[in-house]
Amino acid sequence: MDKPFFQVVSVARFTELLADFSPLPLENIPLEHAHGRFVGQSITAPENLPQRGRSGMDGYAVRAADVFGASEGNPAYIELAQELDIQEISTTPLAPLTCARIVTGGSLPPGADAVVMVEHTEDLGAGTIEMRKSPAPGDNVMLPGEDVRQGDEALEAGMRLTPARIGLLAALGITHVTVGTKPVVGILSTGDELVPIDQTPPPGHIRDVNTHALSCMITEAGGIPRAYGLVPDNLSALTASLQQAVKECDVILLSGGSSIGVRDFTLDAIKSCSDAEILAHGIAVSPGKPTILGRIAGKAILGLPGQVTSAQVVFFIFVTPFIQSLAGRHDALTAQRPSIRAIMARNVFSKPGRQDYVRVRLEAQPNALPKAHPILGKSGLLKTMLAAEGLVVIDAENEGLDADIEVDVMML
Repeated sequence: MDKPFFQVVSVARFTELLADFSPLPLENIPLEHAHGRFVGQSITAPENLPQRGRSGMDGYAVRAADVFGASEGNPAYIELAQELDIQEISTTPLAPLTCARIVTGGSLPPGADAVVMVEHTEDLGAGTIEMRKSPAPGDNVMLPGEDVRQGDEALEAGMRLTPARIGLLAALGITHVTVGTKPVVGILSTGDELVPIDQTPPPGHIRDVNTHALSCMITEAGGIPRAYGLVPDNLSALTASLQQAVKECDVILLSGGSSIGVRDFTLDAIKSCSDAEILAHGIAVSPGKPTILGRIAGKAILGLPGQVTSAQVVFFIFVTPFIQSLAGRHDALTAQRPSIRAIMARNVFSKPGRQDYVRVRLEAQPNALPKAHPILGKSGLLKTMLAAEGLVVIDAENEGLDADIEVDVMML
């Protein structure tokens, strides 16, 4: 007799359950290893950036008031008082009606508040520079502290360290940064029908897709995958593998064995472990209803559907933000996913009471929003994910979407 689903929860409730798991401890790492990590503690600027006024162009540092109104037809004539190398810091104030030749990145002399680009000047010789442009104060210069002032917050806790943000820290001389720890995510792929990918599947068998696809998704999400191989449909074998993974990982994914078939042992394996609880068995979504969420020794155990498309959609919707939340991104579970507006190409029907995630491909249209073409197909077929560029959500209270309406497409 089939085992019934119980504790089926809404998307919102499932997200709340994931939010109950605390982020992992922080660690301090060299800046060169920090790309993609999440800032663990707010970072305060130890100095002004730039430290002093610098030129943004090759040209002449001036007092903007001295060349006010200068133009092609009415140039200003300014005396060259200084010539500054890139590394030279002048302590001589710029006198009225004088200028300093300067290169990009050079430090401004005291009193200068603008730079006239060399393209708008001509050296007339004998120390006289003709200027045919009237800059405003601050034009073509980087002011002290214009990027960030000493003592101000340079980066907030929870921010992802992108190349630009790492560049900011490098400019401030910060060599190490405190970040959230990367979660180690164990993968147990279950089922007697699975064989390794280097084998030819006999009748009734298939190659193990989920271990490899989920490993890539874990890495993209910011985690560290750890595969535990293929586990047969055997309660004692699954329990032993699960207990080993709990010792070594921060999150465990069990692929397959989460539905209501008589050979689906995920639920029983979780229950057989000490200090275990089942938080949800089923989410009101499609695809992915059989998903399980459990906890063993404070660690999340996620039983994903065995069907490859369902497993990948559930991972994208729930597991990716969960991994990022554990790794220190504060808004991971609540932030809006990157999306674009599109026009539905055809009607799509849905069952009320569940939230549907419809795979779509996008067709560009001249002078209009792209069209979103639903990709319908069985959850065991890889081609529906291969062709999909994004997901369109049909809320649980709706019976579908009509053609020609505007929708948000979550980009995969």
